[in-house]
Amino acid sequence: MTIDAPTLVEDEAPTLPDEVRYLQWTPIVAGAFAAAAFAFVLVTFGVTIGLGVSSTSPTWRDASAALSLLSGLYLILQVILSFGLGGYIAGRARGGVAAAHLETETRDGLHGLTAWALAVLIGAGLTAIVSAAVVNRSSPSPTMGNTTSAEPLLSYELDRLLRQPGRPANVDMSVERAEAGRILMTSSSHRGVNGDDRTSLIRQVQTLTGLSAGDAERRVDQAIASSKTAIARARRSTIILAFSVAVATLLGAMSAWGAAVAGGRHRDGAPLPEWIAFADRFEPRMTAR
Repeated sequence: MTIDAPTLVEDEAPTLPDEVRYLQWTPIVAGAFAAAAFAFVLVTFGVTIGLGVSSTSPTWRDASAALSLLSGLYLILQVILSFGLGGYIAGRARGGVAAAHLETETRDGLHGLTAWALAVLIGAGLTAIVSAAVVNRSSPSPTMGNTTSAEPLLSYELDRLLRQPGRPANVDMSVERAEAGRILMTSSSHRGVNGDDRTSLIRQVQTLTGLSAGDAERRVDQAIASSKTAIARARRSTIILAFSVAVATLLGAMSAWGAAVAGGRHRDGAPLPEWIAFADRFEPRMTAR
């Protein structure tokens, strides 16, 4: 009597269906692109009506602090709405899981959070590309190698400082403007413009414009005060922008998570959580009517 040896068969790795996989990338990508597109629309609308924290316009420095704060609040609002839309799509479009899985809400929230992260990376990439293109387009030519960082910020102050009615239009003053700009940039420091730099700037203005010593001194003092104010406003705007972006990004993550949970509940026909279902409080009154 012979006994056949059992044949060893290698177990194949089971292929999980889509509804059992922890992350499904199709709804995540769809939610991320929807969030990025909606955010672009809202940002464009905000810039059109003037709700921009920063602007390429030379008059943006005249904006008040209230307008800057309002622009920051609009940025937070549009991020919450756009990421909420993307999170809802990611949660609603995700395949449901079997009843044995007890982490449905967590999975939906993770889908919304992943869609938020992907949308943030898409926005950051597009911003980097646009910024690089703007820098390349606005970079000075080889003949203007003496321009400094003070030129875009203090262009108006430098124009007023070195203004001369009788000067020919084709005179190159890039070297003088660069030197004056570097001096005016020190006006925002703790010590301000030191005496030697101030005296040198007065002599430069007197030589280039033909003004008297007194008039050149008054013009330099006005330029120093205006430059200090412009730099302070630029710093304030940068701080508001950075704080608004940080807060908006964190609130966008929370919005994407909550909206994805709500989308999953709608998908499964389940009631919304108590911390989301604000509209359910009014439902009995509407039904009674």
